[in-house]
Amino acid sequence: MKQPNEIARDERSMATLVELTSAFEGIASMRISQIKNQVLQSTKFFDELWAIYSQLRVDSLFSFGRETSKVVVLPKELYIIITAEGGFSGDIDQKLVMLMLETYDPEKNDIIVIGHHGALQLAQRGVAYKKYFKLPNKDKNINVSPIIREVQQYASTKCFYQEYISLTVQDVKRIELSRAVREKGSESEANPDTISEDTYIFEPSTYAVAAHLERSMMQIAISQLILNSKLAQYASRFRAMSASHTRADESKNELHLSFNRARRNIKDARLKESINSIKKTQAARS
Repeated sequence: MKQPNEIARDERSMATLVELTSAFEGIASMRISQIKNQVLQSTKFFDELWAIYSQLRVDSLFSFGRETSKVVVLPKELYIIITAEGGFSGDIDQKLVMLMLETYDPEKNDIIVIGHHGALQLAQRGVAYKKYFKLPNKDKNINVSPIIREVQQYASTKCFYQEYISLTVQDVKRIELSRAVREKGSESEANPDTISEDTYIFEPSTYAVAAHLERSMMQIAISQLILNSKLAQYASRFRAMSASHTRADESKNELHLSFNRARRNIKDARLKESINSIKKTQAARS
């Protein structure tokens, strides 16, 4: 059985762990609140762009902001998977990778990974990816232009991301990028004003302006998928830290009880020794 000083040392270590998990809980909760506000702000800006684009559209197809004369479209579908930068987000990244691999075919798909943890998991499974981008640290003005340039090279793009539902519930999702833009646009209020070449001058052309709007909306859509994934990651981290905090607190209490029992056992042993010593002394005298 451990000595009281050893148990006391373990208890102090567990108390430190309780404090750390509590701190991580607080950080995750604060980041969730900040990211939610940023998502709301970018949604308003998307609504304004969609109101213009829906009145300006020059054809029925979403062209990913391409200038068709300059871009050669590859006959493949691009997969974009958004994961955490580190492995400190529970098992949600593993679930997301497994969801992507359900339909992945190296002959038909290329992969772009956002987040080092996803790149690491794919490498461990022997799955090659085309490019890796670091998950942005900041939540405002996320630069996704390099990703948009990759998207424009493919006939279609599917995004695999983590969805925040609540602090205790997160899910993994996949969505086709142009569909994501259209769905966000369908949530926007229609603008009654008509925008046409009869009433406006477009430079260098109407098609170029429409392509610029498509690129801008894709940037917002991808940025929001990244933010949604970060929300889910922080919520998963909050849940993991909450569970760890509970276990650490329970272990700390158990160690404290063990410490008290060990001290009591030592006191009882010393008391027994004293009593036995007194009995031996009395027996010797008699």
